Order: sequence, then structure tokens, then C-alpha cells
Amino acid sequence: MSAASKPIPTADPITAPFWASAKAHALEIQRCNSCGNALFYPRGLCPTCFSSELTWQPISGKGVVHAFTIVYRHPSPAFQADIPYVVALIELDEGVRMMSNLVGVPADPEHVKVGLPVEIVYEDINVEITLPKFRPV
Repeated sequence: MSAASKPIPTADPITAPFWASAKAHALEIQRCNSCGNALFYPRGLCPTCFSSELTWQPISGKGVVHAFTIVYRHPSPAFQADIPYVVALIELDEGVRMMSNLVGVPADPEHVKVGLPVEIVYEDINVEITLPKFRPV
């Protein structure tokens, strides 16, 4: 990684299905077969009942902004061209929250609001990694 390149996620055995679904532009999250709890971030055990009986299920890609911040300064030169940008905690219709970027909206508090309806979009970073991002509906 050069000094001006952004960090790229690395899949491991637990997160590989998540990254594969992102690459296919059909994001999936885990659901516990024992208690029915939806999970995000990917993990090996359900945090509610500790079951390892987890399956991957597609999501609707719809949600709302639960919280957000607008980044005006970043210490890494790799992010300077993106400033200002919005980092948002998205509450998906499936009940989990996912941190991501909000795109397609001016990075201005007058345009970004808690409760703003959003939908998933995908940014293909390279042949292996696609990032899920969100835009206003």
C-alpha cells in the first residue's frame, strides 16, 4: 500500500461471505438460526444466544440514517480528495446498523438528517473488493 492509497478490507473465513455478497451487488448479513437475531458485523457466534448456527440472508438494501458525521479533515493524504464526506450509521430495515459512507448528497448538515431514507449502492474498489455505500432515496 503506497502512502497515498486508502486501506482496503481483507476478507477472512468469517467475513468472506459478506465480501462475496458485496462483490455480487447483493449484500447479505447473518441471521441466527437459534434465536432469529439478525447480525452485523459478521462473526462466528450469535451475541444474543451464543449459537454458531448462523446463515447468510440477503438484505433489502433499504434503511435510514441513524447518526452521521461530516469529515472536513483527515490525517491521511489518501482521503484529502474526498473531503468533505459523510460517514453515517445506517439502520437497515432488517434491524442491524452498518457504518458506511453516504454518497450522492452534499456533505452539508442541511442535506443530511437523522431519519433520512437511504438505499444501498456499491463501489467496486478492485476485482476483489466492493464497498457497500448508501445514498438518499
